[in-house]
Amino acid sequence: MARRDAVDAVTVFERLGSHGVLPVVELDRAADAVPLGEALAAGGLPCLEITFRTDAAVAAVERLRRALPELLVAAGTVRTVDEARRAADAGAHVVVSPGLDRSVVAWCLDRGLPVLPGVQTPTEVMAATALGLDVLKFFPARIAGGPDAVAALAGPFPTVRFVPTGGIGSADLGAYLRLPTVIACGGTWLADRAAIADGDFGRVTRLAADAAATVADVRRT
Repeated sequence: MARRDAVDAVTVFERLGSHGVLPVVELDRAADAVPLGEALAAGGLPCLEITFRTDAAVAAVERLRRALPELLVAAGTVRTVDEARRAADAGAHVVVSPGLDRSVVAWCLDRGLPVLPGVQTPTEVMAATALGLDVLKFFPARIAGGPDAVAALAGPFPTVRFVPTGGIGSADLGAYLRLPTVIACGGTWLADRAAIADGDFGRVTRLAADAAATVADVRRT
């Protein structure tokens, strides 16, 4: 079992906000986790979300936490308390879920494990804030209205911050990041399964560097 740093949600989300982009990765082989993490960090994004969609996810999180302790490692597509427990035992810094499951949120909060559940509607945002959360995943971002939808939620929920994810690419990254309520964007375009399978980690580094440059450009203006 990997060691999870004793950090609170504020610290985790400050770190995520400083990076501006959270690469979302589906790994078929745990052995790819460390070279992938190294490639992302070399491009200026020392963070990633390992989705719990494959059997390699738990081992991938464990390897990253042991080999690259400076990386921010999220466990994604967590849908049950059992998956949240496995993510915590593997050492994940934060649990990311596609939706708002109260049992998952409560389990994480009871253990001091930051949690980022997915929301899409004002009703879901209200339910999440009632649980004490103020940083939420907006998912699936593109088909749910994109930057305009995130901007609209800022009116009734000015203190809530969002991590839009789903259908975001390099072309529209800046439009999300310019919104004051967006701390970061999640995206799969930085490390697709084909590049990982081919061992093309140089491509991953180049895409990460491009994304990090976009973050820097937006925040300079």
